[in-house]
Amino acid sequence: MRFDDKYIDYKSKSKRELYENLILFKLLSKPKLVSIGKYILKICLFLKIPISVIIKNTIFKHFCGGENINESIKVIQTLSKNNIKTILDYSVEGQKNESGFQDVFNEILRNIEISKKSSEIPFCVFKLTGIARFELLEKLNNKLVLSDNESKELDSLKLKLNKICALAEKVNTPILIDAEESWIQDAIDDLTEKLMSKFNVKKVIVYNTIQLYRKGRLEYIKKIHRSAKNENFKLGLKLVRGAYIEKERMRAKKNGYNCPIHNNKDNCDVEFNNATQYCIENIKDISVCFGTHNLKSTKIAIELMKQNKIKNNDSRIYFSQLLGMCDTISYSLSKFNYNVAKYVPYGPVKSVLPYLIRRAEENSSIGNQTSEEIGRLKKAIKNY
Repeated sequence: MRFDDKYIDYKSKSKRELYENLILFKLLSKPKLVSIGKYILKICLFLKIPISVIIKNTIFKHFCGGENINESIKVIQTLSKNNIKTILDYSVEGQKNESGFQDVFNEILRNIEISKKSSEIPFCVFKLTGIARFELLEKLNNKLVLSDNESKELDSLKLKLNKICALAEKVNTPILIDAEESWIQDAIDDLTEKLMSKFNVKKVIVYNTIQLYRKGRLEYIKKIHRSAKNENFKLGLKLVRGAYIEKERMRAKKNGYNCPIHNNKDNCDVEFNNATQYCIENIKDISVCFGTHNLKSTKIAIELMKQNKIKNNDSRIYFSQLLGMCDTISYSLSKFNYNVAKYVPYGPVKSVLPYLIRRAEENSSIGNQTSEEIGRLKKAIKNY
């Protein structure tokens, strides 16, 4: 197949919106500006300066579906017209109290119920920090003794997770559990593995997310694959590179430990592509979602599917990109009948700021891809 910008549905946007996107990506292409903007944003929030309207009409508008599901429907329908599915992502994380956790939990259940009525939503997704305290996960990660209250918290978290997965199993909508910072990821992995062993016996309902920019994650995939075969359940994996690179390196430097992130991008790419090969060659045991914006990695996955005589639309393999990024990959895959879905984050503007900051940092760090996006937008405006 051929990846081509001509497949992108630019006509679904007005010419003004294309200009707005062009200006946004030009700003995101300047790392220093993004870094300064991040600190200005924090100051504005601390001083309670009302900037939500500005954010909603700029970066939020491009990378998010809306503040709620109803606002996101237009995006879902536009994608569906182009054979692209939607992964609804209530991008609220880092909640601090039980009321906040319960709100996110209820929204996750609501997403699953909505997916039951819509073939446009093949997965639901959430972060554990949306329904559990970061500090609790960190303590679990370090295998520290929990207090009585923390033990009750953990029991409540496990109950929520089981309810989420039971409903997902009932309506037959798989759940993607997102990866987070390395210093809580072991705890997330342990909880997710237990859910996979319970709910992935007949088919894959629960997917764990593997960040391949971390060292040793391919070995981790092989380890849980062995466990899955021994315990007779199937693996669900979403492969990504990772989105916390600056945070990981800063923390490692500050606390004086070896950074878990690969030393350079080449090593990360090799790890991702080797993990891709491993999953496809073991497709009888593993369902996989390739969350990648990397064209070379996407081509490698497609070639491996051909070599292993796997159909383009095999239900065990999905490709996924974030809304507002790498449309050439998404629209080209959909054109040739591969399973492809866009992550469509939504939620109150202030609540999704951590997500938006990561997108800004990601676009400022991947210079080539951002430059290519600028070129595509200029061409689309010219040909509008």
